[in-house]
Amino acid sequence: MGYVQSWHLNSPENLAQKLPNLVELYLHSNNIVVVPEAIGSLVKLQCLDLSDNALEIVCPEIGRLRALRHLRLANNQLQFLPPEVGDLKELQTLDISTNRLLTLPERLHLCLSLQYLTVDRNRLWCVPRHLCQLPSLNELSMAGNRLAFLPLDLGRSRELQYVYVDNNIHLKGLPSYLYNKVIGCSGCGAPIQVSEVKLLSFSSGQLTVFLPAEVKAIGTENDHVLPLQELAMRRLHHTYHSFLKDLNFLSPISLPRSLLELLHCPLGHCHRCSEPMFTIVYPKLFPLRETPMAGLHQGRTAVSFVAYCCSTQCLQTFDLLS
Repeated sequence: MGYVQSWHLNSPENLAQKLPNLVELYLHSNNIVVVPEAIGSLVKLQCLDLSDNALEIVCPEIGRLRALRHLRLANNQLQFLPPEVGDLKELQTLDISTNRLLTLPERLHLCLSLQYLTVDRNRLWCVPRHLCQLPSLNELSMAGNRLAFLPLDLGRSRELQYVYVDNNIHLKGLPSYLYNKVIGCSGCGAPIQVSEVKLLSFSSGQLTVFLPAEVKAIGTENDHVLPLQELAMRRLHHTYHSFLKDLNFLSPISLPRSLLELLHCPLGHCHRCSEPMFTIVYPKLFPLRETPMAGLHQGRTAVSFVAYCCSTQCLQTFDLLS
């Protein structure tokens, strides 16, 4: 264990030599602007606290801290995180609240031990669907951002029990997988339009719910045949499912890269039958006022739970309360 103040950063090249067995490093509230590359030499580090500084960049060498379990970067000026964060296989806690992040690195889903992710008070307008693959994630907090939609599979994992999306005023629909979780959604669903990006949406009554950009079409109960592209994607997925860990295996098929990525990580799974979906969804709305949770958020939000189904049959048979 060690406590190191900011003056150590004046001679970073000696950091690992002087403190080879350092396990905890607390550098919060030191007005630090840059984390030196030498930080990657502290290979035994388990806890790193750089919160309440003036950081604008986190160096890629952060990914060399393979023993790191807790990383705190709250209250800085970060606009992005390096993809190398995904190399932190032992990371359990990541706090990047109160920064300037527009999105999260997709490789974050490789942090297989991550249990607590806090991204409050940033500028997020989307969340990578790959985040739903985190096997250990128990608590996800994204309050005070600019989210207009959530990944369709969010909440599908049994491990994820706590989700906080309070004060995302554009957010009006919650995936129905979240229905039995602990949800914070006060301050969501304000009646204003999203001007920054053009998003696909569907309406029910006076409520309009935005969908992720990967959704190409919205199905209705009148549809009897799936689009050819969707049928092809589902057949490819079933045929090559055991090989999908290597995207290059399918390259001779000449699919666009975007479709190859969807094949590896589907847009979502049917909330009724769990079959994968790639380009089209069949949404079914369950207004919050019609659910037992309504009393918990009375007057503080205007959101609905949305079931995303793979077909008209699943759409007609899905019941949130059953």
